[in-house]
Amino acid sequence: MASQGQKFNNYTPEIKKAILKEYFDNNAGISFLSRKYGVPRGSIKTWIFKTNHQIDVKVDHRPGASGRPITRNLSLEDYKERYEILKKYQAFLQARREKK
Repeated sequence: MASQGQKFNNYTPEIKKAILKEYFDNNAGISFLSRKYGVPRGSIKTWIFKTNHQIDVKVDHRPGASGRPITRNLSLEDYKERYEILKKYQAFLQARREKK
């Protein structure tokens, strides 16, 4: 699991291709490639696994961004609309609590 505030590196397809080519063609070791290119061994192992299982390494297959979406430049109308939605939802929740 990732730590809070952890940054993830994105490597270019050219770097991935160079590392994989050197691994498969020259039989270079993972530790050697890790030191040479400054890429963690785990990342290289993942790329090798994906290559062996015919998964495209150059494409990021992770699901969309998780968590709260970043919204910028909201207008006053947007805030008012969100406020009204929240008021309706609170009223709905209150009505459900009173039924019990």
